[in-house]
Amino acid sequence: MTYEFLEYETAERIARITINRPQRLNALHPPANEEMLRAFTAFRDDPDMLVAIVTGTGDRAFSVGNDLRYTAEHGRRQPAADRVSFGGITSGFTCWKPIIAAVNGYAMGGGLELALACDIIVAADHAQVALPEVTVGLIAGAGGVHRLPRLIPPKIAMGMMLTGRRLSAQEAHRFGLVNEVVPLADLMATAEKWAHDIMKVAPLSARATKQMALTGLDWPLDIAFNLTYSEHQRAMTSDDWVEGPRAFSEKRKPNWTGA
Repeated sequence: MTYEFLEYETAERIARITINRPQRLNALHPPANEEMLRAFTAFRDDPDMLVAIVTGTGDRAFSVGNDLRYTAEHGRRQPAADRVSFGGITSGFTCWKPIIAAVNGYAMGGGLELALACDIIVAADHAQVALPEVTVGLIAGAGGVHRLPRLIPPKIAMGMMLTGRRLSAQEAHRFGLVNEVVPLADLMATAEKWAHDIMKVAPLSARATKQMALTGLDWPLDIAFNLTYSEHQRAMTSDDWVEGPRAFSEKRKPNWTGA
């Protein structure tokens, strides 16, 4: 499968998705969004891939969001029902495999939405994040206005969304939006370390944990406790469910099969 606006690479059971529009600060337009969806779908459906890392080309921007220049030049010619969500995963996409964002610079608007849709965020120390849509007469997408207030203190989120105020990587880390802040030179190695740490655990257990945690957020605790989770059912009936305790008792590393 070939791509024009991104790079998709696989190695060591990790899929690396790199937005490749540095001349537009990795802004995404409809053709790029469609490619992102294809890439994330390929990752999700590939049984050999366990974790994905998404980043941007260069040292200036992860993604500055919607390509406003493209929008101004082309308008909204594509019917809303046919549009792919920003970055392919900000809404309407289900994947219980872990996804890591390596934020290598500006993550603005839809770029921040893309990062928020990931499970782990590692940021370069010069990165900045914002939802600046109101400053150009627009509104942040659902992946921003609904996720951000759930992930950081609501007043901080409202301040960002109502003014377009930027957070530095360090501020984002302080508010719990970012897992780790590192120098740019260490960014990908740090994201890969997170990926390898995740791959030390049983893959079905990781997916069940993600599904239960995210799905449960939509419900009161008493209901979340009693829901049936498909990935949990898969994990409990897997060989790994037996292998983990056995390896622990035998004082050896487990041999996960993901089955």
